[in-house]
Amino acid sequence: MFLKPDYDRLRDEAGFTWFVRSTYLALLEVTGIEIREFYLNPQAGIELYRKGRPMIREMFGPDVGLPGVSTPPISYGHPNGLGSKLTFPEGGEVAHEHIYSSLREGIEALKKPVHFEKAGMAPFYLDYREKLLQAFPEEPVGFWYDSEGPITTAYELRGDGFFYDLMDEPELAKTFLKLMTDSIIEFNHFRCKVMDIPPINPNGANMCDDISSMVPPRLFPEFVLPYWDQYYRGMTTGKRSAHIEDLRPDQLKYLEDIGLVRYDPSISPKINPKIIFQRSRVPFAWRLGSFHYPAMSCRDIEDFVFQTVADGASTVFTYVSSTMCNEVTVKKVHAFIQAAKEAKRMFDEGASREEIGSCVSSEGRKKFWDHWPE
Repeated sequence: MFLKPDYDRLRDEAGFTWFVRSTYLALLEVTGIEIREFYLNPQAGIELYRKGRPMIREMFGPDVGLPGVSTPPISYGHPNGLGSKLTFPEGGEVAHEHIYSSLREGIEALKKPVHFEKAGMAPFYLDYREKLLQAFPEEPVGFWYDSEGPITTAYELRGDGFFYDLMDEPELAKTFLKLMTDSIIEFNHFRCKVMDIPPINPNGANMCDDISSMVPPRLFPEFVLPYWDQYYRGMTTGKRSAHIEDLRPDQLKYLEDIGLVRYDPSISPKINPKIIFQRSRVPFAWRLGSFHYPAMSCRDIEDFVFQTVADGASTVFTYVSSTMCNEVTVKKVHAFIQAAKEAKRMFDEGASREEIGSCVSSEGRKKFWDHWPE
């Protein structure tokens, strides 16, 4: 039986953490390997990890985490197994197609059994993983042929029509969402078998459901929360966490309703740490996006870190991605790391968030968050 966290204590128990990690996009940049080649050629993947990770380590130093070995990141493995064709453009990330022209078509299709290990490109990426396992026998190898949360998956399968479905055929939409969430869970059990882990994780499960932010707040109790709950109950008996980009302030209250212990808003321009802290008691992370770096100085980045902690974040983080593997940005990433280390030291020694906020420059106090980014 799922028990909601004690939100009166959860933030204090979460404390403060930080991390900086590099991504496969950074590996592509430093190695010069083409992204399409990485997705479709296991030998390119082997070279990417063998050659790229030492280059990132030499460039950024030991405080920047390196990507673990994995098959290429595909969030559309589940739709692909249901019949959605994957497209691999030159110079761009993988795309998919919407496959159901109506709710009724989707409902009938979702009633049919699917052998996910044999469907779509699963056999190809299972073979890709086997080649990575042979090349890196001492490392765990991920299987990033994945799925998303219920609302995002509904959009993946129906396209823009899904948002009309909620208004035009609400009861059919609920039937579609229930069958589709069952299918996501079944797909996840296939992935767990591949990774040799329990199909229902006793420790916890994460959900990525960015498109849920496009559902009006008043419709969350009817069209979002029941399927989030169904998703989690099919994935875990433990803790619930979520990555949901672009939520609005009025949607934040539902994070407690579903029982999250951690929330990652990632890139969410309509909210900021102060708003999240005021609207929800769920511990949250706050990210400095790769696209912010060019316009920011080292002082700006330090201010970002200290202000993020001052305004309530339990975690501050950033990823080294494409366009960041150069001398100027390396210095900025190091500024992030040094500020995060200092914030962590102060926090662990008992400093208040207000005291950590005193490290923000006078210009930074004017900038964050009303004029961020300028």
